[in-house]
Amino acid sequence: MKEIIRIAVDGPSGAGKSTIAKAIAKKLCIDYIDTGAMYRAVGYKMLQKGIAMDDIPAITEMLKETEIDFSSGNIYLDGENINDRIRTEEISKQASDCSALGIVRAKLTEQQQKMGEKKSVIMDGRDIGTVVFPDAEYKFYITATAEERANRRFKELIAKGEEVTYEKVLADIKQRDHNDSTREINPLRKADDALELDTTEMKIEEVIDFISKEMNK
Repeated sequence: MKEIIRIAVDGPSGAGKSTIAKAIAKKLCIDYIDTGAMYRAVGYKMLQKGIAMDDIPAITEMLKETEIDFSSGNIYLDGENINDRIRTEEISKQASDCSALGIVRAKLTEQQQKMGEKKSVIMDGRDIGTVVFPDAEYKFYITATAEERANRRFKELIAKGEEVTYEKVLADIKQRDHNDSTREINPLRKADDALELDTTEMKIEEVIDFISKEMNK
């Protein structure tokens, strides 16, 4: 492999991208960048400051004073660890809504590209292989049925003590899919040269093993 490699992992919400990317990063000893968490961080900050999605001037000013960084598997917003605050369904919706804004995508895309300029990284998101790193050395598109993805998310939220129903989580997943794939700016789609992998019937270990073998070919 080259001295510096970029691995793009795209796919819909709840497909297991983050879990898989983290494992691959650990296996290869490279940095994992959770781009979805970056949008969650922006959505979280907007919510905290009471900034509406249509208040472009306020969002623009906020972004000028926003710093997002990763360290030891944690995400920091303006120097503060916000890992435990951005994994709720409310923040998921915020992330989906703000990711449709051109100024937000431009700001975060620029940050993501800079992260991959000087070191090897694996990034997961919606447009890594199509927009952020169209020339990435490796591209994977991870997916699963909406029902399976909702089941995974439902179990995750219940384990955290949240009061949710499977039906509500499934509806949210389907709405997120629609929003991500139909937005005007950088919609979710599989890169032409990405390897697609349906994980509906696969265990995480099987997916990691499959990707590792593909990269070693």
